[in-house]
Amino acid sequence: MPDIPARDLHVHLFGPDDPDVPHVLAVHGLTGHGQRWGRLADAHLPGVRVVAPDLLGHGHSPWEPPWGIADNADALSAALDRYIAEQSRPVVILAHSFGCAISLELAARRPDDVAGLVLLDPAQGLDAGFARTIAESAMARWGNTDAEDAKAAKRMEGWGEVPAEILDAEVVEHLIPTADGRVSWRVSAPAVATAWSEMAGRFRLPPVGVPTHVVIAGRVDPPFVRPAFLAACADQRADSVTVHRVDTEHMVPFLVPELCADIVKGLLR
Repeated sequence: MPDIPARDLHVHLFGPDDPDVPHVLAVHGLTGHGQRWGRLADAHLPGVRVVAPDLLGHGHSPWEPPWGIADNADALSAALDRYIAEQSRPVVILAHSFGCAISLELAARRPDDVAGLVLLDPAQGLDAGFARTIAESAMARWGNTDAEDAKAAKRMEGWGEVPAEILDAEVVEHLIPTADGRVSWRVSAPAVATAWSEMAGRFRLPPVGVPTHVVIAGRVDPPFVRPAFLAACADQRADSVTVHRVDTEHMVPFLVPELCADIVKGLLR
């Protein structure tokens, strides 16, 4: 079969357009979009250029398949080359949830371009039965009656403590009408199902020697950060992986932005 060329992602850009400032590649999680990183970038990372793509099947990026981890890593690699000059590398990669698995694949391919990894509640190596249950439930209940129903559903999915103004902004940016008169998030349903399958595959470790911070959300049950991944990090990457535990739900970038920014700034220094 012929190779599928890397597709151009829609990219959100924050901070100064200057190749001499520090650069961060920010990778959102499943059902998200790059604009989510704007609040953290503007409020907590002044003077930093944050490059935040929409993943495949998400936001304003292409919705055509394939949508796997490798396909997203191809597209992220192309975005890195397009939006981050060689002189601005290596970069810190800041990722959340499913975005962590994609970022680890990218880092494995291009370790010399990665100054460090910040993995916020990384979702990979999940139990297959759990992933199937969540995927089937998401497909069966895809869409919402209106914006208030969509917000209520989000509150039940790890957004319970996210400030109301952030959820309101999510509706403005990311909720779209559907042909049947309902609404849904600006995400491809088949891409979401594919992602749950991908997250049930093998977990990836950070490249040897790349400083990596793993932030674990303590109120996720069952946890996305699996014991086998943590054990492998302790056994094989003890010199480069630091683990942080926070008493939050899954939306770590919105709930502890100061911690996230402090870790990023430490790696940039």
